[in-house]
Amino acid sequence: MPPPLSGSSAHVQDVDIHWVEVGKGRPLVLLHGLCDSHRTWSAVAPALARSRRVLMPDLAGHGESSRPDATYALGWHADIVAGWLDALGLDEVDLVGHSYGGGVAQWMLLEHRRRVRRLGLVASGGLGREVGLALRFASFPFVVERFGQPFMARGTTMALNAAGGAYSADEIAVLSRMNAVPGTSRAFSRSVRDVINWRGQHRHFLDRAREVHDLPPVALFWGEADTLIPIQHAVHAASLMGGVTLTRFPGCGHFPHRQDPERFVTALEAFLDAPGYAGAHLHEGDPTAHAVNGRPG
Repeated sequence: MPPPLSGSSAHVQDVDIHWVEVGKGRPLVLLHGLCDSHRTWSAVAPALARSRRVLMPDLAGHGESSRPDATYALGWHADIVAGWLDALGLDEVDLVGHSYGGGVAQWMLLEHRRRVRRLGLVASGGLGREVGLALRFASFPFVVERFGQPFMARGTTMALNAAGGAYSADEIAVLSRMNAVPGTSRAFSRSVRDVINWRGQHRHFLDRAREVHDLPPVALFWGEADTLIPIQHAVHAASLMGGVTLTRFPGCGHFPHRQDPERFVTALEAFLDAPGYAGAHLHEGDPTAHAVNGRPG
């Protein structure tokens, strides 16, 4: 029998953060992507919980968390996650972020480095410019924020139906209902605009990575068929940094943790449990600003 899930909520900086957790042991925090929820990890959480405490929050503006009138900038999300860890009495965690959640996880390194023991990035934003055309359209000022709420459920259904079988019809229906909650389009629009414009992603962790003097061990997990955030971003990031591993998932798109959950669990556990992992480091002489195109220069 899989271990039981327990749901809770905490009030953090005027935001009600909902999370689900399972298991006992070293804490592992899993952050989902845009217009998603803690449920994205349902295929891997039970296996990961065999040896650790797995905590899966709904980011502010998502899932069952509240949707305040806030900036929804990466730094704001990172501060909310740090405040949530304070509320739980967790000083240091292993942190894994998928897609936009990977961007939040990277900003946790910039703003709250001491909280992160090891960092896993799954098809993460923040490592290159290219991004799906739909997200570029969503960055147009105020269009989605002002007029998008009536279409959030339908848009969620269309996007996940095109995700290569990563979500079942029942899961899509649940997430569509979550995204129909008022305030979701505002949260989505502001989160997108903070990191994406018509040209693509404009916030890049590698531009600021040298501000972190002691990067933790970092692992990248990516679907080779990802059309939303291409695997070339991961390949380029790994070439700029030592102490970074890249696990590729053939045949998987943007959701390797759902499309190949068994292999994902094996790869993530190997990274988290390996003794004596060296921290990541930027190679000397590599101008990190060149990361914006997912390739040198």
